[in-house]
Amino acid sequence: MMARRANHSHHTGGHRPLGFVSTLLPLLLFAGLCTLWPHVVRGEIYCVQWSWAPSLDLYLRFRLDGLSLLFGLIVTGAGVLVTLFASSYMAGHAQTGRFFFFLQAFMLAMLGIVMADNLLLLFVFWEATTVFSYLLIGFDHESETARFNARQAILVTGAGGLALLVGILLLKTAGGPMTLSQWTASDPGIRQHPLYPAIFILFLLGAMTKSAQVPFHFWLPNAMSAPTPISAFLHAATMVKAGIYLLMRLHPLLGGTPMWMGSLVIIGGVTALWGALQSLSPCDLKRMLAYTTVMALGTLTMFLGGSSIASLTAAATFLLVHALYKAALFLAVGSIDHQTGTRRRDRLAGLWRAMPLTAIAVAAATLSMAGFPLFFGFIGKEIMYQGALAEKVFPHFATTIALLSNALMTAVAGIILIGPFGGKRPDDLADVEEAPWPMRLGPGIMGGLCLLFGIIPGWVSASLIQPAVGAFFPVEEKVHLALFHGFNLPLLLSVLTLTLGSGIYFLRRPIGDGLTIFLDRLPVTARHGYDWFLRSFLGIARWTIGGLQNGSLHRYLLITIGVFTLTTITVWWFHGGSIPVSLPLPDLPLSQWLLAAVMTAAVVAVVMASSRILAVCALGVVGGGAALVFLVYGAPDLALTQLLVETLTLIIVSIVLLRLPPLDARKLPASGRRWLDGMVSVATGVLVAALCLAATNGPVDRQLTAFFEENSYIAAHGRNIVNVILVDFRSLDTLGEIVVVATAGLAGYALIARRQK
Repeated sequence: MMARRANHSHHTGGHRPLGFVSTLLPLLLFAGLCTLWPHVVRGEIYCVQWSWAPSLDLYLRFRLDGLSLLFGLIVTGAGVLVTLFASSYMAGHAQTGRFFFFLQAFMLAMLGIVMADNLLLLFVFWEATTVFSYLLIGFDHESETARFNARQAILVTGAGGLALLVGILLLKTAGGPMTLSQWTASDPGIRQHPLYPAIFILFLLGAMTKSAQVPFHFWLPNAMSAPTPISAFLHAATMVKAGIYLLMRLHPLLGGTPMWMGSLVIIGGVTALWGALQSLSPCDLKRMLAYTTVMALGTLTMFLGGSSIASLTAAATFLLVHALYKAALFLAVGSIDHQTGTRRRDRLAGLWRAMPLTAIAVAAATLSMAGFPLFFGFIGKEIMYQGALAEKVFPHFATTIALLSNALMTAVAGIILIGPFGGKRPDDLADVEEAPWPMRLGPGIMGGLCLLFGIIPGWVSASLIQPAVGAFFPVEEKVHLALFHGFNLPLLLSVLTLTLGSGIYFLRRPIGDGLTIFLDRLPVTARHGYDWFLRSFLGIARWTIGGLQNGSLHRYLLITIGVFTLTTITVWWFHGGSIPVSLPLPDLPLSQWLLAAVMTAAVVAVVMASSRILAVCALGVVGGGAALVFLVYGAPDLALTQLLVETLTLIIVSIVLLRLPPLDARKLPASGRRWLDGMVSVATGVLVAALCLAATNGPVDRQLTAFFEENSYIAAHGRNIVNVILVDFRSLDTLGEIVVVATAGLAGYALIARRQK
């Protein structure tokens, strides 16, 4: 431990300038938001837009209103302090540049989420936070634990992102607007649409995985393998709050229904209580704080299930309360770990003399976390009880959950404050000293704001909370925060919370030991479910790949053609497809009947041939016959292309086959497999013939033909319509084909070069 402390001390003199320069980006963004802050408070809204893919209703549209301002100030403000903290904490690390790049990209992605006014654009930034959080959680990539936890985080949140994407597409199908600001302007009637349950569930899954709601909560404590500045940023300001932001934005469109209210209140309440209980058992201070974050996210979700000004004000207020005290505590724990070499609370004591400024910051943050009077957390707790009592669905459940969770948070706050700083300092910590000033500034400012905001709640409500709530819940009723609302039930519940929390603190050891034993003996947990699902998924994938990708070209073709035939028949059948029962024989000249007979004979020769060369030559006759058909019916360009392809194929394949041994009748496929091949071939041929008959039997829709005729020369400046379609109208498809051909050519070149070596 002493060697580790010396190593940390040595690191503090490394690459600080890079960290200081990196601080400029969040500082400038924070300053820019501050200049617009007074205008947003007065009700102004700022929007910018650029066209991206208008046909998909996708625009680069950004919007700054009260809600995005609150989140933006938290993200950039915490970004400044976390970056400054990291400039000292990460000094001397070999990958400092990579760290700050990921950190700032992470911050910009979160800003993109809260500023995006287009749902598809929001999804793009949503996935960006998933990717950069994966890179940050697994920053110490040489550690197997860090790699596992990063992979777990991206799998859970990435699966939620896929659910969110499907929900967005269903919302578009149901007639919902992709522009978020239109949700509060008009009601498109999504709540009454038959797709509403599916849309709600998919959006909820996206928010639950991102914001670590039960049963997806397990990834968040495991994300503690990230460096402490990342933990502070991720938990206080960024990724885990993205799901909460999404629920706030969705409230005008999907909120207020029994399904919305019941689901969010129950899921959030269970998550809050479970996270609060688990926060008592860990010995690692960072892990304790991680579980308190789970509690906070559950509480926020529970209050967003409401549809009253009190419950939604409680959500917005607690969002700010939690961001302040949680960022301060994570950074302070990072300072303690940096200076002592440990985060285990059983090895820490008596640090208040060695680290007095850190102790003061932790005291302010934990008192706000516990909800003591004069601190912002006390105001947040009172409005929380008002919101719980005002819930339209399960108010008694919400109030009980809030009371128990807050009492447990009071006990955890006492453990975090008294454990490391109270008592007698161990001998191996005798030389501990205060952290460098960049590491003290963040906890000090955040802790100071916990006290300052508690003293001036009226200004906070008017400048931050009211604009934020009004952005997603526009009502005439005003948000009002005050230090004292009189003697009422919320005040009584606040006093009861502190009393019950004090009792839990004094019984922390038996309660913590009991919880540890209980958690260890649980037969099924969310983490075990994740492990089982991952093992099962990988096992099914191995079995599937072993059956499909076995190296047999025959099997590949059989499966591809068979699946095509089966799915086409199924879709055609369910859509009422039909062909004429009786068709008259076409009146064709004798030459065309002879051509058809030659092609039929060539097909029979291909099937019956015992020589590869004969089979290829017969197949060439079929292709040549197809070229003649094109020529007879007035398509000389297609006939020429078909003839060239058939000729080249015949030559190249013949050269290859000459190097192979002759066919051995004893090694031919078994009769059963040949019958299967025959049935699939006949079924495919019949299907294609039926499709051709059905297409030619009815009237021809010439809309596309007319479009290409009118626009080929005017829009694409080309007289050959086929070429224009390939090069201009279907250019992306053509590009894909070119890439495939080029890739195949490179692969062939690599094989030839390897053979020559």
